[in-house]
Amino acid sequence: MYTHTEKDLKFGSVRVPTYTVSCEDYVHVVEFSPFSSGTPSSLLAYGGNQYVVVATCLFQEEDLEVEGVEFNVLRAFHHELRVDALAWSPESRLDRLPFIRFCTAAADRKLRLLTSDLRDKHEVKVMEGHTSYINHLVFEPTEGKQIASVSDDHTCRVWDLDGNENITLRLRSPGISVCWHPEEAFKLMVAEKKGTVRFYDLLAQQAILSLDCGQSPLMSADWCLSNTIKVGAVAGSNWLIWDITRSSYPQEKRPAHIDKARLFKWSRANENLFATTGCPGKICSQLLIHHLGHPQPVTIGSATVASGLSWHRTLPLCVLGGDRKLCFWMTEM
Repeated sequence: MYTHTEKDLKFGSVRVPTYTVSCEDYVHVVEFSPFSSGTPSSLLAYGGNQYVVVATCLFQEEDLEVEGVEFNVLRAFHHELRVDALAWSPESRLDRLPFIRFCTAAADRKLRLLTSDLRDKHEVKVMEGHTSYINHLVFEPTEGKQIASVSDDHTCRVWDLDGNENITLRLRSPGISVCWHPEEAFKLMVAEKKGTVRFYDLLAQQAILSLDCGQSPLMSADWCLSNTIKVGAVAGSNWLIWDITRSSYPQEKRPAHIDKARLFKWSRANENLFATTGCPGKICSQLLIHHLGHPQPVTIGSATVASGLSWHRTLPLCVLGGDRKLCFWMTEM
């Protein structure tokens, strides 16, 4: 097991992944399910050029009988195009009759809702309506009966599981990220490329609060679901943090990457921990782990970074996709 000491946390220290899992193709998207699977293992899905693989992960930090990581592929699903975004349904569980549901976005501007019992029954429902590239999507987290998606077509759309488009929110620039409040099913956060983050009341279909980056393009934003007064984002080469009870402008703003920053994701295990990545394809792209109590980030990985970045539901562990592999980094900060 790779252990982290205070010495490891100094700025500029580059680490090898704590765990690595081999894949058959380039991984464009990877997502831990943010919901319990009903078993000790976590659900994970990763997508490549024409496939989605669903697997379970169990780490030795969770079970002392595991050596490193126990990674089991449950099923590979054919996907017509490269997977560009993926979201898990809270209905996905393994403890009773296995039931898997997730939704993907691809370059043909369509969402695909995949439902499977991992045996005989397998259904794909195609949802059409967006007129440009879909950047992000999320399930309503309490019951999983709705999906929100944001697109370069300047809309956020809310769909039901039959593929009906129930709500369309008109945006002022491309929609980049969308997050659903963990308990309030009618509260949605939408981040726009021009640097604005808005919170919507879906009943009134109106914005109730907005935040301003003060710069653009905003590339990624995330709502801290363990403490919903915190919002984080990356714009240009900077990361930004808001306390939404205090101001519409960021409380903290710091440079993160030499090249442009690409992704921002809060840890689900620690409200002060978050990760940022540089742009995919850059020679010096990095995964950086930041802690609000530490003045400097930790350089976790320095390599060509793929599009995927996701945090484990309960561990301070994140995963990145890459060329024929998944890389997992455990951090103790």
